Amino acid sequence: MKIGRYKREISAALAYAALLALVGLAAPSFFSAANLRDLALNNAPALIVATGMTMVILAGQIDISVGSQFAVCSVAAGWLAKAGVPVPLLLPCGVVIGAAMGAVNGILVSRLRLPSIIVTLAMLVAWRDALRWTTQGAWLQDLPGNFQWFGLGQTAGQWLIVVIALAVVAGFGWTLYNLGAGRAIYAVGSDAEAARLTGIEPPRVVFGVFVLMGALVGLASLLNAVRFSAVPGNAGLGLELKAVAAAVVGGTAITGGRGTLAGTLIGAALLGTVGTALTFLGVNPFWEKAVQGAIILAALVSDAALDRLWIDDFGLRIADCECQMNPTNRKSASERGG
Repeated sequence: MKIGRYKREISAALAYAALLALVGLAAPSFFSAANLRDLALNNAPALIVATGMTMVILAGQIDISVGSQFAVCSVAAGWLAKAGVPVPLLLPCGVVIGAAMGAVNGILVSRLRLPSIIVTLAMLVAWRDALRWTTQGAWLQDLPGNFQWFGLGQTAGQWLIVVIALAVVAGFGWTLYNLGAGRAIYAVGSDAEAARLTGIEPPRVVFGVFVLMGALVGLASLLNAVRFSAVPGNAGLGLELKAVAAAVVGGTAITGGRGTLAGTLIGAALLGTVGTALTFLGVNPFWEKAVQGAIILAALVSDAALDRLWIDDFGLRIADCECQMNPTNRKSASERGG
């Protein structure tokens, strides 16, 4: 394994380690079991959504409608629970509802060839306004007693949510690295036409990642909803930005074709820790968004710089190969570049 392939992930990991070291020195109570548990629990749903977002971006697309999908799935889960649907069935129901909304995006992008950012921006507004009209902005109250924490109790329910989130990251990370479906996502994001010439069908891959995105949103929304005794109609506000940011900060190229879910895990942890860390450091929490924005900007600048270095290095390698193949010209690429 070449470490150079994971420069972006390593950079994010080092930044996260530096943040933890700083807050550890200034406020050791940050590492209390209760605080670490709350951090993991609060960021678990966002991590699941960021997992799906990473695969969408790897395929060269974007989905900024996930916040609205999250709200719709949350309210739908509450309605189903109040209608008497058994709690164990709420999980597959939420996944199916989310997948159906993802399929709408997938059809519009993969079949009608519409730009994903325009499609998902329109669906962001459409789903949110439709839900607001349906619920009149009211929270969903009087949920069944066994809805909260899946009826398992707070401790077991908290562990279940965190374990599911980590299992999702690990499972899809393994899939991307080892299965043909994962390699197809990378191929389409790198060069859709080249992928098509190798036998891959880019429209099917694009449709699949949007459906998968929706399914993971449905899963995440239920894991978030069961933490509370009521379901808000405005759940998921800003979730799309958190998901995209976690992927990009973790090293996923916004242009597609490059990135890992291990990096997304690090990015989600880094961005999710910033707000709490600032509180422990005595910094005004209103600075959280500014710090997160600076981290995202630094990741994008680093990504562009590394791309430039890679392109320059690739050009020198090609030039060296040409020199070796042409015995009449033994000048090194570096000499000719100078």
